[in-house]
Amino acid sequence: MSETDKNTVSPFRAGFTCRCPGCGKGKLYSGLLKVADKCEICSLDLGAEDSGDGPAVFVILILGFVIVGLAVWVEFAFSPPLWVHPVLWFPTILAGSIFLLRVFKSTLISLQFHHKAGVGVVDDTSSHNASE
Repeated sequence: MSETDKNTVSPFRAGFTCRCPGCGKGKLYSGLLKVADKCEICSLDLGAEDSGDGPAVFVILILGFVIVGLAVWVEFAFSPPLWVHPVLWFPTILAGSIFLLRVFKSTLISLQFHHKAGVGVVDDTSSHNASE
């Protein structure tokens, strides 16, 4: 695969569809949130790809804001019994967390690949020599 082929895949499209950042066709995950060792289509090594804790922070903030807002709205609009809230929000939080974690994790991995920001990669063009 040439260098120009790698840059034609949109990192946001590959991230939202949870596909390989190199070809945009192979599956990024081998499990629920486990990144595959390599792409089944283009054989890109995905084993070293890591998104860190960034996706979890985004999910906590976004989903927390949405769920709390919806819970307050349901409470004031309908005044349901107390047991209704856990029945409504636990499954919503679980499903939303898994979906958003997959999307945000794959998007951050795709953006890292697109900008060549892998683990241990140093960009020599932006480093400055202090003696100059």
